[in-house]
Amino acid sequence: MNRRDILRRSAAAGLLATPAAGLLSGCATGGGDKGDAETYQGTKSAENPLGVKEDAPLEVVIFGGGFGEEYAKAHEAMYTEKYPKAKIKHSATQEISKTLQPRFVDGTPPDVVNNSGASQIDFNGLVSQNAIADLGELLAAPSLDVPGKTVKDTLLPGAVEVGSYDGTFLVLNYTYTAYGIWYSEKLFTERKWEYAKTWDDHIAQCKQIKAAGIAPWTYAGLHPRYMSWPLIATAIKLGGPSVATAIDNLEPNAWKSDSMRTAADAWHQIVKDKFILEGSPGLDHKQSQTAWCQGKAAFISCGSWLESEQKDVTPAGFNMTIAPTPSLGSGDKLPFEAIRGTAGEPFMVPAKARNVAGGLEYFRTMLSRKGAQDFTKKVASLTVVAGATEGVELPYGLKTVVKALDASGANGFNWVYTNYYRKLERNLVDAACGEFFSGRIGPAEFLDQCQKGADSIAQDSSIKKYKRAA
Repeated sequence: MNRRDILRRSAAAGLLATPAAGLLSGCATGGGDKGDAETYQGTKSAENPLGVKEDAPLEVVIFGGGFGEEYAKAHEAMYTEKYPKAKIKHSATQEISKTLQPRFVDGTPPDVVNNSGASQIDFNGLVSQNAIADLGELLAAPSLDVPGKTVKDTLLPGAVEVGSYDGTFLVLNYTYTAYGIWYSEKLFTERKWEYAKTWDDHIAQCKQIKAAGIAPWTYAGLHPRYMSWPLIATAIKLGGPSVATAIDNLEPNAWKSDSMRTAADAWHQIVKDKFILEGSPGLDHKQSQTAWCQGKAAFISCGSWLESEQKDVTPAGFNMTIAPTPSLGSGDKLPFEAIRGTAGEPFMVPAKARNVAGGLEYFRTMLSRKGAQDFTKKVASLTVVAGATEGVELPYGLKTVVKALDASGANGFNWVYTNYYRKLERNLVDAACGEFFSGRIGPAEFLDQCQKGADSIAQDSSIKKYKRAA
């Protein structure tokens, strides 16, 4: 499994269902409760703010994907260094739902779950049935190694929001990802090109690139939702963060706002002018990214895991670089430097875990400066811990990510409908993007299909709805 597989959470992959399907009925009704089974809670103190029972065993299950297992084993070693009497049971699987669904139903889940991958358990179903422990106590606890700060104080902006449902922090998304447009600094330097900051200049640059015998764009045609990211980002930079809030809250005609229409019209230009590498609609993520690394295309839309995922095929000196989406014009409410940044790679402590306190303490270990730096060193990915890259030698691409996030600053933005309603992005928007970027439909029909998808979620009484504050 590679890094992209971590993000491929297909709705068809045997998930825990939403409440209507009843697959979590044991959790919801109390059936399968542990009853007399031993639970672990120690005495809380300044040294032990979460009340960890020092000899309580801890079970950790992680997704066996692109990050591997060594980072988790290192965190576990840090935990046992503080609690040497605690025995940790570690396991990794690519089949999270298949492996853990029965344990959620009968009330015997692990203490820590890295709920990721293609068979990720649907968070909407888990949250609606109160199957996940509240992480609020973790946020209020003091940082393990940043004096004078709570855990919450050490987190990057948006880290708590993206894991919160109706104001309750339930999911720790550990990695911090920037989403943008990638290009090769080496190619641009050799050709004396400079990344365009406005849309008109971007279109002019695409013409120049095409004239040089290189396709301006490629994308993962088998996962076309990747192209929804720059399109939505363009709309948010034009109209402001309220564009994202409306989409997240399933507001009527949110996908048909003036900002979304303008953005869709702009992106349709690269389709009409044939600026996309021929055959891209038939490529998967690895094939499109490899074609880009081979210099067949100049631009690709992706998150900041791209460099790690492509390290085996990236030519020496390629110097992949991330950049924000170009501004549509001087009327944009957010500056060119504004870029989408968000937390990802979700972890949770099940509400019926035997060692909830230990699970929260494990998260506190992950969120220590030491734990975060070790993760970045091992997997070349940022975490949600602020300042954790200090003293860490980063690869070229990740350095550009840090630089872009710093330049974006308080203008950074994100959307969370993808967390609330996975089916909307992974099925409905994905399908609409496939039709749009292959040229089979135009902007109006694309937005209409997206809006119909959102409306179908809004009207489905079996799906719990969440409200994101403006």
